[in-house]
Amino acid sequence: MLTQEILVVDDEPDIRGLIVLHLEREGFRCRTAASGPDALREAGTRPPALVVLDLMLPGLDGLEVCRRLRANAATAGVPIIMLTAKADEVDRVVGLEVGADDYVVKPFSPKELVARVRAVLRRARPAAGATPVLSAGPLTLDVARHTVTLEGRVLALTPKEFDLLQVLLESAGRVLSREHLLNRVWGYARADEIESRTVDVHVRRLRAKLGDFGSRIATVKSVGYRFEEA
Repeated sequence: MLTQEILVVDDEPDIRGLIVLHLEREGFRCRTAASGPDALREAGTRPPALVVLDLMLPGLDGLEVCRRLRANAATAGVPIIMLTAKADEVDRVVGLEVGADDYVVKPFSPKELVARVRAVLRRARPAAGATPVLSAGPLTLDVARHTVTLEGRVLALTPKEFDLLQVLLESAGRVLSREHLLNRVWGYARADEIESRTVDVHVRRLRAKLGDFGSRIATVKSVGYRFEEA
């Protein structure tokens, strides 16, 4: 099995070195970048398996780097974990809005970061025994190919958007709580108010990408979401 390569982006050498040390101890290969432009160049040259991306960067901040990675077909599907020294809900939500798959707030435990990296990568791969193709009218989700098409057009979904849609389709017609979705898609055993907001942000982004078809993802007040069967 090929060793997965992680791109670590942070302008602080000590933090970069700490992250690289712990990831390489766990068997990952790492490349690094210290600025926004360097990160885009590194990712564009050879897309990594995952990007650990600091929010505060010289040249271009992490939010803009995330936007541009998502806008580039070569890197649109690369999972992104955002690092931020800001604990405000606004900073986390904005990161999710522009396409981050997860976030870790500084100061962080290196073990927690490695665990998040493994969890995001695990969910980016097709699960053993998963139904190969899920469909609902003109929408088709191919688990093995990790693609979603709507009326024959391929949609550019982030890994978390793909996982969220897969879980909703697999449970079509059933109401899924935010806590259930956080556990299935993000691997969180519990949910606080900010983490529950994570689900809402991803559902909103997923609906936008589905266009009119996004109305099939119904909000069940005070509970969660349900994918409406035809």
